[in-house]
Amino acid sequence: MSEYLLQMKGIDKSFSGVHALDHVDFAVRPGRVMCLAGENGCGKSTLVKIISGVYTRDEGEVYFEDKLIEHITPAEATRLGIQVIYQDLSIFPNLTVMENLAINSEITANRKLVNKKRWEETAKEALSKIGYDIDLYAKMGTLSVADKQLVAICRALLFNAKLIIMDEPTTALTKKEVDALFRTVRQLKESGIAIMFIGHKIEEIFEISDDVCVMRNGKNVFLGETRGLERKDLIYYMTGREINDDFFVPKNISEKPVLEVDKLSLKNHFDDISFKLHKGEILGITGLLGSGRTELALSLFGLEHPHSGKIIMNGREVKIKSPQQAQSLKIGYVPEDRLTEGLCLAQPIADNIELSSLKRLSKGGLIKKETIYRDAQIWVDKFKIKTDDARKNANTLSGGNQQKIVLSKWLATDLEVLVLNGPTVGVDIGAKQDIHALVHELANEGLAVIIISDDLAEVVVNCSRVLVMKAGRIVGEMEGKDITEENIREIIM
Repeated sequence: MSEYLLQMKGIDKSFSGVHALDHVDFAVRPGRVMCLAGENGCGKSTLVKIISGVYTRDEGEVYFEDKLIEHITPAEATRLGIQVIYQDLSIFPNLTVMENLAINSEITANRKLVNKKRWEETAKEALSKIGYDIDLYAKMGTLSVADKQLVAICRALLFNAKLIIMDEPTTALTKKEVDALFRTVRQLKESGIAIMFIGHKIEEIFEISDDVCVMRNGKNVFLGETRGLERKDLIYYMTGREINDDFFVPKNISEKPVLEVDKLSLKNHFDDISFKLHKGEILGITGLLGSGRTELALSLFGLEHPHSGKIIMNGREVKIKSPQQAQSLKIGYVPEDRLTEGLCLAQPIADNIELSSLKRLSKGGLIKKETIYRDAQIWVDKFKIKTDDARKNANTLSGGNQQKIVLSKWLATDLEVLVLNGPTVGVDIGAKQDIHALVHELANEGLAVIIISDDLAEVVVNCSRVLVMKAGRIVGEMEGKDITEENIREIIM
């Protein structure tokens, strides 16, 4: 009997002449965590969709529990014990936890009538599988992303899952929530369930996985145990290039501050916040979820309205009541959720880049399309946004390239202060490095930058000074060599 639960040999898949998978070999063992890693566009999603029956392979063989599977459909994948938990979690936000847990079982059983007692029993059985306790009547839409994820895992276990595939499950989670998720993953592993974990965060891959399959350009370039694999080698396999953490060292910090915050307070969010920001520096603001860091960023951009304190730009007190006022003061803001707050996904890349520059580009109230595309192409080239045509919609790009669009949108204007909230959330390691290098370059050219992040590694590498927030207050400040993950974590916790 084979040691593998799932084996794939020579899997090939093309779409309209594009080779998405090029004779890929892949295998998962029961009771182990296999991490499928690689940059966006490497073929991970295509491979998962073949495993789950969404796509049909062009060539190759798939074996599940030593049996050759000629044709996989989604229904057949479920019957075999394959469950996929996608990033959107496929939940019904307007239904309760109980209803979300029970509805698939009811549909599978072809039941026509609702039996509340049966639904409750089904939900309790699902939750008991990982010892998870939550209000069955809570609406899913009111839960945190972490709780939604655990409900999705419990739902998968109702179908006697043997292989659970998690598609980038930590993207929207805090470190504390990631730790809780990983405890559940280890619990599932100990019960003999195979976990296929899709991700590109290096630290998480080493923390949770037993085995790694790294894909690049539709091919698997590494398949083996995580143990013994070096960090630099994993990064090289994923990106095809050597990447080193280049710590930011400011070259030319202005003598006078460009921005001063003096005893700023926003009821129920933060209190008595004071700091100064100079041109040429990157100031980090970090803290756990609920520390007030995001609300502080929104206040600097006019989306929240502090009830006391001062904001001073270039020595003059200002009132920022709207994003338009913030922009007129040369302040830009890149939100954490680029998909819903930073981009018009169904609009062209060029239009997105020039969205904040319409006044600059207009003549007599009119803007020529050619002017938009010509100006946008400058930023596409400068930031190496991977597209062959800026007229294509923003939703055709990977997360890293989308984030570059949001940055370009602001840098196409004349900024003095740029606030970045979670600048590399959901971005693969190659694009992450590109964004960091770009921010360093901008700061050295005289831009004042604030990075707000709970990714401590990101804060350490990029910031010349760091403020630590806790319960709405600044509880620590450090700079230079004192900025370490250990020092920050000691203050936060």
